[in-house]
Amino acid sequence: MKKHLLAVAVAALAAGSAMAQANDTLAKVKSSGSITLGVRESSGALAYTLGDGKYVGFHTEMAENIVKDIQKQLGVAKVDVKYQPVTSQNRIPLVVNGTVDLECGSTTNDLNRQKDVDFANTTYMEQVRIAVKATSGINDIKDLNGKTVATTTGTTSVQLLRQNKRAEGIDFKNIMGKDHADSFLLLETGRADAFVMDGSILMGNISKSKAPKDFKLVGEPLSTEPIACMVRKSDPAFLKAVNDSIARQVKDGSLEKLYDKWFMQPIPPANQKVGLPLSESTKNAWLHPNNKPKEDFNK
Repeated sequence: MKKHLLAVAVAALAAGSAMAQANDTLAKVKSSGSITLGVRESSGALAYTLGDGKYVGFHTEMAENIVKDIQKQLGVAKVDVKYQPVTSQNRIPLVVNGTVDLECGSTTNDLNRQKDVDFANTTYMEQVRIAVKATSGINDIKDLNGKTVATTTGTTSVQLLRQNKRAEGIDFKNIMGKDHADSFLLLETGRADAFVMDGSILMGNISKSKAPKDFKLVGEPLSTEPIACMVRKSDPAFLKAVNDSIARQVKDGSLEKLYDKWFMQPIPPANQKVGLPLSESTKNAWLHPNNKPKEDFNK
């Protein structure tokens, strides 16, 4: 009986420790010596893959710098970085269930998602845009009537398009790509007439295409959205560590250098420039740290 009670007590202690670490990522990192980053495979210059397990981009490299700062904070000799590719559909569940510790991809901070995860301070202000072939004759929302519009499963871009006042009375067919690269392929191969998505993602995929000059962005922005890293809810110490690192990168100028590297210089694999200058809204988000949801920007 005593052995049984001891086994129960040990199991309960282990379960309690696991539950505690679920909401104490810093303790988890220190004890395991590793951290898992949620990374994207085709989110433009923000985050993408070069293949063979190599993940790069503005937010990917920023996240790696966050890990270095956390390593210093914890006073450990090394923190192994594990990369977990995520999609628009599974990124939030993988953060919630503990598979991913820090997701820095292209996720919009909104009120609905705040129910499940916490967001770090905004590091990129995005505008949802429409990409088309340059010879399509499409120049604005009204020209999408009777057309096929691609977007990515798990994103809200087409809802934004349908909700836009300029889209009233317009009828278009929606086709879904499994990820951003697949959605762009729908446009590139003519299966879709337009691809509605974050401007940086559109420009990033255009810059990596076989013929970047064959595509263009048209119309006014459909929405302004704050893009930020996700962490598990109710883990204030880890969230503070992430935000402190972001603030450090802003203060010493390294974040702006990263932006220039990934958005204004030729990037692999095609060595093409994305060509999106640092916007005043993104710069303002850096200078006035906040984690406001998109609803605060689109009233």
